[in-house]
Amino acid sequence: MAEKIDVEKVLSDPDFAKYPDWIKTHLRTYLESGGEEGHLWPSGIKQGEGPTHIPTLLLTTVGRKSGKQRILPLLYGKVGADHIIIGSMGGAPKHPQWFLNLQANPDAEIQVGTDHYKVRARIAEGEEREKIWSHMLTIFPVYGDYQKKTERRIPVVVLEKQA
Repeated sequence: MAEKIDVEKVLSDPDFAKYPDWIKTHLRTYLESGGEEGHLWPSGIKQGEGPTHIPTLLLTTVGRKSGKQRILPLLYGKVGADHIIIGSMGGAPKHPQWFLNLQANPDAEIQVGTDHYKVRARIAEGEEREKIWSHMLTIFPVYGDYQKKTERRIPVVVLEKQA
């Protein structure tokens, strides 16, 4: 198990203020509740009578340039024991910073609800990627729209738990 996140340290970091308001709200909620709240987050996608809540985790990486701890809430899926995250950045032309951080150092930590884990990231390729991508589209169909918006191939990242 990974160590619990120092909430005050994260929320008092000047870099926290740079996040968009919705990310700050989500991150604050997740951290301050210890994961009791924020794990299932309203996606804004209407299905039936109300919004669909999607599973989110907190990913902690080390900044490849700064060397500082970076933490961000991300949607996830599961395949077996592995957690899956998608480097979509809303279909932007560049990869998200967290993905570049994982490329530089694949060792990271995640918080899933109230549980904390050390993980190692790897990029899914080939048939594995296609199967996981299809699975992730069932969780968050908007990923398909994001892929259409960008020329880059959106990465599918597998987070494998470490001892």
